[in-house]
Amino acid sequence: MKIIKQINFPSDLRKFKKKDLKQISDELREELIDVVSETGGHLGAGLGVVELTVALHYVFDTPKDKLVWDVSHQCYPHKIITGRRDRIKTLRKGGGLSGFTKRSESEYDPFGAAHSSTSISSTLGMAVAKKLSNNNNNVIAVIGDGAMSAGMAYEAMNNAGALKSNLIVILNDNDMSIARPVGAMSKYLAKLLSGKLYFSLRETIKMIISSFSKRFSQKAGKAEDLLRNIVTGGTLFNELGFYYVGPIDGHDVENLVEILENVKNSNHNGPVLIHVRTQKGKGYRPAEESGDKYHGVSKFNVSTGEQSKSKSSAPSYTKVFAETLIKHAEQDTKIIGITGAMPSGTGLNIFEKKFPDRTFDVGIAEQHAVTFAAGLATEGYKPYAAIYSTFLQRAYDQVVHDVALQSLPVRFAIDRAGLVGADGPTHAGSFDVTYLSTLPNFVVMAASDEAELVKMINTTIEINDRPSAFRYPRGNGIGISLPSTKEVLKIGKARIIKEGKKVAILNFGARLEECKKASEKLYSRGINCSIIDARFAKPLDEKLIMEVATNHEVLITIEEGSIGGFGSHVMQLLSDRGVFDTGLKFRSMILPDIFIDQDTPEKMYEAAGLDNLSIFNKVLETLNSNIIVAKNKNKITN
Repeated sequence: MKIIKQINFPSDLRKFKKKDLKQISDELREELIDVVSETGGHLGAGLGVVELTVALHYVFDTPKDKLVWDVSHQCYPHKIITGRRDRIKTLRKGGGLSGFTKRSESEYDPFGAAHSSTSISSTLGMAVAKKLSNNNNNVIAVIGDGAMSAGMAYEAMNNAGALKSNLIVILNDNDMSIARPVGAMSKYLAKLLSGKLYFSLRETIKMIISSFSKRFSQKAGKAEDLLRNIVTGGTLFNELGFYYVGPIDGHDVENLVEILENVKNSNHNGPVLIHVRTQKGKGYRPAEESGDKYHGVSKFNVSTGEQSKSKSSAPSYTKVFAETLIKHAEQDTKIIGITGAMPSGTGLNIFEKKFPDRTFDVGIAEQHAVTFAAGLATEGYKPYAAIYSTFLQRAYDQVVHDVALQSLPVRFAIDRAGLVGADGPTHAGSFDVTYLSTLPNFVVMAASDEAELVKMINTTIEINDRPSAFRYPRGNGIGISLPSTKEVLKIGKARIIKEGKKVAILNFGARLEECKKASEKLYSRGINCSIIDARFAKPLDEKLIMEVATNHEVLITIEEGSIGGFGSHVMQLLSDRGVFDTGLKFRSMILPDIFIDQDTPEKMYEAAGLDNLSIFNKVLETLNSNIIVAKNKNKITN
């Protein structure tokens, strides 16, 4: 029997000897590969932290000691050895384990994460709380070098250094070369500098030099800093008030354990940063040889590494965006592509191959990305900030203050709009329509299919007096022909899909096909619906909406967004024009006021009440309502 099968909780792990940890790590890595080959998900990051995961749970008394994984796409090994092995193959499935850490799932997940760079701030809060409560348990944050590119991480480190909080930060450096290769001397120095003796000696030296003149004290302090920086390379972290240890080999589990034990037992006064070098995708050749190290994968064959491919012949919305933007950029040298560490996710990796000098990946720094785009716009360029809906939330102040307030023509390409499936509520694009359409000077669009997406991109090319945004879902289009780059939309103009009587369905976004299916069901009941594709949440097509509202008994708006979005703006318009006084039955179908757990997109939309059957039932329910019976048949135009 494999050792790993005997480990269900960290307390089981701690019963083994240090010499067993390498075998345990190897077996845990094998189990991780087996699991993700069946579930899909984030693989490369987890492979890279197997030894670190084992070492942390071996040394620290989790869950009493708090361990927080930044972003947490590397948390699968952690989940396997923290009581969730029996459910691990439910990862990212409906009713199953989350693909990220989640407080409601386990006491070993003290902080939920899926967005980057929150670990140091959250663990600092925990450390301060423990100090106020006279609790001496440890608090540890594990953050990747990519996540360290976000300003929030540095804000937290600066605060932690100033507070001198007893916080341990593990810098998981798996990509950016910020240190020399790890060797035997580095191991020795890391052990020495993390030891209790060195901590005590350092404090003693400080006490001695403080007794001498200020001038001598300053020189002595500079000498100590110089020596440590030569030895460790930790200048930046030292300046932020952290005691720096490293770099160390993150795959040498016994050495990791010794250093972690040294830090744990050192009685350090103030925050410590342990710099660990790891290899993303470690131990699985297809991942090691892949450009993205198998960061996110679908189900795959363990022997070959070959991933299951989508059977759809339709292009993805992401690819349509990238290829359309390339066509325009070939004709317009002012077009710029900007992303925040998501080039492949947004399609800008395709754009970059053609225009490397006009593509900017600013790292995990959405706030900077937006204001950077605003700066470009002031100089007459046409920046396209391609950012997932869920990540654009992180830069809302910049969208308001630096873009909208100054009416700068930044174009926001909002990928992953609506519900996104296995990534769950942390990645759902639920709020962008609401948080953008409330802003003056904005044009806000949603594509109902890939052809509409092309037209919206075409349209934004010519919007040079204000910001604009177009949203589109994750996944593939519906498989229709794409228009040329010459086809543009009239700003604020909707389109009539189908004309009927009595009931009008006003759609905004990618639920249009579900509206059509609902309409077919209704037609079988003798109800002939009108269907309108709104295209714009701002500005609204007020003329068409008023005509529809005054010539139908029922008006239903449908969108893949939260309250306060498209439907709310339509309702405000109708209220201001006094239409409700005439007897219109109005309903707004939106995402419910809950965070919807992961599942297939189809099941998530069914749970949200935005599938075709829910639309069908909503129409029947509204028609049968006797709350309002008056009806004004007069046609109104604006």
